[in-house]
Amino acid sequence: MPFDREPVGGLADMFGQLPGIGIGTGPGVIQDHYSPTLGRHRTSPLFNGHIGNGNGSHQPQFEAGSKPFIKPNQGQNSPVFSHKQNHSVQMQSKDMAPRFSKKGKLNADEISLRPAQSFILSKNQMPKLQPQMTMIPQAGPPIGQLGLKTNPPPIQEKPAKSNKKAPPTKEELRKMTETLVTDYLNSKNIDEAVNAVKEMKVPKHFLSEMLNKIIVHSLNRSDEEKEDSSKLIHALCTEGLVARENLIPSFLGVLDQCPKMEEEIPLVKSYLAQFAARAVVSELASLDDLTHQLENGAHFPLFLLCLQQMVKLKDREWLGDLFQQSKVNMQKMLPEIDQNKDRMLEILEGKGLGFLFPLMKLEKELLKQIKVDPSPQSIYKWIKDNISPKLHTDRGFINILVTSFLQYVAYEINPDDDEELFASPSKEQLDEEKQLLLSFKPVMQKFLHDHINLQVSALYALQVHCNAKGFPK
Repeated sequence: MPFDREPVGGLADMFGQLPGIGIGTGPGVIQDHYSPTLGRHRTSPLFNGHIGNGNGSHQPQFEAGSKPFIKPNQGQNSPVFSHKQNHSVQMQSKDMAPRFSKKGKLNADEISLRPAQSFILSKNQMPKLQPQMTMIPQAGPPIGQLGLKTNPPPIQEKPAKSNKKAPPTKEELRKMTETLVTDYLNSKNIDEAVNAVKEMKVPKHFLSEMLNKIIVHSLNRSDEEKEDSSKLIHALCTEGLVARENLIPSFLGVLDQCPKMEEEIPLVKSYLAQFAARAVVSELASLDDLTHQLENGAHFPLFLLCLQQMVKLKDREWLGDLFQQSKVNMQKMLPEIDQNKDRMLEILEGKGLGFLFPLMKLEKELLKQIKVDPSPQSIYKWIKDNISPKLHTDRGFINILVTSFLQYVAYEINPDDDEELFASPSKEQLDEEKQLLLSFKPVMQKFLHDHINLQVSALYALQVHCNAKGFPK
């Protein structure tokens, strides 16, 4: 009687043999229903007749000597094989755990050894646990690239270490400047001093203070050494080491120290005026640069001292032309209490600078000269000797000339300035007035004959005079 294989427990209960799969038949082949516990397990359903083909009988797969050897692929389609297969499936389905039992029956043709498509997809979707190799240094090139030629790593040139020294501190720059000025004033070598300044590599913000130190260090020296210091400053500006904008701040910085310095150097403002005058003469600064800093009598009389030094360095004519071009309001350069024409002219005359306002001087001096000698020849000669030819065509000069003639005539007709006499003069007075005016005709023709615009200025001067006198007849 053929024996069906009985489960032996353990993993065999959970992972039963897949149905429909055999190892074939033949000599030496142990069938799948063979059980080594055949003699001990007589209670198996196979012997009790509960499992079979319906009538309790079980047909053997082969009988000795009755049938030839059947190959596995030949016996799979036989009725006996199908019955055996169904019987085995029923046994395994009964013994398997419910979670491993599959719904439906599988045929032998439906069994495939390929993995299910869902398994492949799920395997591809599962994240791969890669080993953490970040902390392991790479010992060399990959194995697949060992035979390939690799380019050598680029040579990285290390930047050369700079030998630049740190910029000097302010205290160091002060000491270096003092040493430089002392050596220069002793040696008088201006080229060596300029090269020393180049080697100092002075920061821009310290240039004004450096010039300040040069000026202060030479204030108590001789006039020659002061001039040498001015030449050094000029050379530094010419070489481009110092800008024009640095000069005025350095000058103002010294001015702020004047109250303390005057105790040791009484003439400190005069010495500073020399530096300022040389800067203007050498065109390192302008006259307007000084006026902006010294308006309303600031550091008075420093501005007038600067003008005096310019006259010494140049001459009156040069300063007069420069003053007229700059159009400086001289009244604002005086203290507020002295800001009027008469006081200004008085102060300028006291400093020898009255020539800067020749018309104001002419206004006072011309009337005096006419009273002394009213002849046209004398008046013309005095004007030629005392008034610059450049002013002969100036409207201000014509205004003063005509006004002086009218004031002289009014004085001769009415010395006591009687208003009633001006209101109703006699015929004789009118004739005398006319004769006096005609006496000045040669002088006026000399300056007005060829200049119509100056004739208009003369008429304007006449209107102003008549308005001041109440329009006398």
